[in-house]
Amino acid sequence: MRSSGSPRTGHHRRRTTTLGALALCAVTAVLAGCSSATPAAGGSATASGTRAAAFEPVPQKAGSEITVWTDSTRLPSVQKYQKAHPDVKMNVVTYDGGADGSTYLQTKVQLFDRVGKGWPDVVFGTPNDTTWASRPTKPGAVPFAAPVDEDNLVPKATLDGFAKGSLTPCQYNGHTYCLRNDIAQVVLWYNKTLMDKWGYAVPTTWPQYEALGKKVAKEHPGYLVGSVGDTNSQESYFWSSQCPAFQQTEPGTLRVALKDPHCTRMSSLLDGLISAKAVSTQGFFSQGFAKSSGSKVLMAVGPSWYGQYLFKTAFKTPAKQLAAAAPLTWPGDTAPATGNVGGGVWMVSAHSADLKASAGLATWLTTSDENQAAAPTYPAYAPAAKAWLDNPANSDYFADDVSKPFEQAAQSVWTGWATTRFSDATAWSSVVLPALTAGHTLTSTLPAWQSAISDEAKANGYQVVGK
Repeated sequence: MRSSGSPRTGHHRRRTTTLGALALCAVTAVLAGCSSATPAAGGSATASGTRAAAFEPVPQKAGSEITVWTDSTRLPSVQKYQKAHPDVKMNVVTYDGGADGSTYLQTKVQLFDRVGKGWPDVVFGTPNDTTWASRPTKPGAVPFAAPVDEDNLVPKATLDGFAKGSLTPCQYNGHTYCLRNDIAQVVLWYNKTLMDKWGYAVPTTWPQYEALGKKVAKEHPGYLVGSVGDTNSQESYFWSSQCPAFQQTEPGTLRVALKDPHCTRMSSLLDGLISAKAVSTQGFFSQGFAKSSGSKVLMAVGPSWYGQYLFKTAFKTPAKQLAAAAPLTWPGDTAPATGNVGGGVWMVSAHSADLKASAGLATWLTTSDENQAAAPTYPAYAPAAKAWLDNPANSDYFADDVSKPFEQAAQSVWTGWATTRFSDATAWSSVVLPALTAGHTLTSTLPAWQSAISDEAKANGYQVVGK
């Protein structure tokens, strides 16, 4: 994660430094922005109802050096911008980017707030970081993140180009406080070679998926159509079912209602598939799974990055076998809905003395074809996503064109699963996964899961609604 720095250009300084001993994400978490299992500290400092004063930029000094904090995965992109824009003076710092639940950024910002200096101008983080960065620490205070929709820092036409709902974690009190770098929309992955060989039709609905899973279990024992054993499995399944496990009804109020039919329909479906041994309670990323069962995954409900970083890298599935289908639908639903497993954001500091340069960098990083076409994961900005899909490196591995299902899923992520001040993975990992391992059903575990989420929400300052 260290860089030897970039060469000087002209008369401007270029500095690249590293902050301390940095945590290194597992490859899937890094490439997904580490947001699916990233708790962000909260509490009274981010309590609901606290409104910031009207945004008033600090005195601006065009051409001043901007400090950029980035994780190691996004560092080459920042350096690429440096090289292409020698007139922008930049001090680039690598840090953990919120990986593995780190609260390093928030802790440092709290320190900078106390001493009145030191804030970085542009920061890469997780959607969880926006839950404190967009809120004032006290009435009348200025949040760390600047509202990029004010003063035309980022034009409305640009903001409108992001995938539907992808900026929701960035929005608070009617303003937008970050730009989404990438998303991890959930699709249906399937082994086309085996599906064709066995004469199976690709399901388009959840009942069809359930029926095919049970058929596979009988006709081809040992083959799987999914797994619920990873720390982010709930985001693939329950989020896609529009289950109100983390539904923010208003700022500071969280609805946790796992008795809702949108939750129980998914738990019942999965219980049947788990019982039939078509869905594994062992995680795709658990130790030994790739070796023992990776070649026997016929289908998987999971994020867009599964193709490259689960099937290709971990399972070693041969090229031209894997394909993707659009999100599954439920009978009676008026529109498709799906989940999201990852993605990062770029924030511009409200303390920046060169907001124009800072916003220009954040905009280029998230929206430019030049940068995003070669990004490791699917861009949130729709026009850049088309360039990403046109890049052979992102498509040649697959049996069919993944563009249509990816694009459809990107516009179908349900916004009712909120980004909170705590991780949605904690209760799932500590309560649900051990229960499944012990042989309990998902449905019977829903009350305990609800209690664990509710307790954690209350500890982080939320009002909880249980119905």
